[in-house]
Amino acid sequence: INAEYRGGLNCKACHHCVLSMQHFLVFVFAVLLFGGANGVPIVVNTWPFTAATERAFQVVMTNASAMDGLVAGCTVCEEMQCDGTVGFGGSPDENGETTLEALVFDGTNMDMGAVASLRRVKNVIAVARAVMDYTSHSILAGDLATKFAVQMGFKEEDLSTDGSISMWDQWKKNTQCQPNFWRNVMPDSTTACGPYTRQQKTATLTSSSSSS
Repeated sequence: INAEYRGGLNCKACHHCVLSMQHFLVFVFAVLLFGGANGVPIVVNTWPFTAATERAFQVVMTNASAMDGLVAGCTVCEEMQCDGTVGFGGSPDENGETTLEALVFDGTNMDMGAVASLRRVKNVIAVARAVMDYTSHSILAGDLATKFAVQMGFKEEDLSTDGSISMWDQWKKNTQCQPNFWRNVMPDSTTACGPYTRQQKTATLTSSSSSS
């Protein structure tokens, strides 16, 4: 049984899954290779992104590895910006920048690789695989993840699009930066945009006296 991010399956060779999150989208993608002379690969996708599923199947049918198929399929979704939330141009952060996350897991050896808040690199799933293949880390994040990606030969480029910039502008101008994840800050994060500072807490002094 190969236990993975979403559980386990009885399969003889490989079960991989990927977590690619922007605006809380969880995209789970699995490639299963069953042994035997008549064994047929199975590609499982939790979302109706058929082009990605078909591409993964095409790759594994060439006797490539399940991981090769997984990365190829997910790359299709990154390029197509599936559902508007996978890949570049997705939901921006509060500074207007789109960043990317991805995780790959290899059920044959329980190895994994992940990146979080990856900046300025589009092929996030391949970078996550590179973390697994070329480092002993589990996860790299932020600018250090970008630096690693560039060292591995990935192109550094802007991840924003007209759509993501428009989304950010509307969030700031039309909703006063709502929703956001700030609390206990000034100005009031439920009614105003930042920048924010820590809310000063008023100290309460209690005096007591006793007599004997």
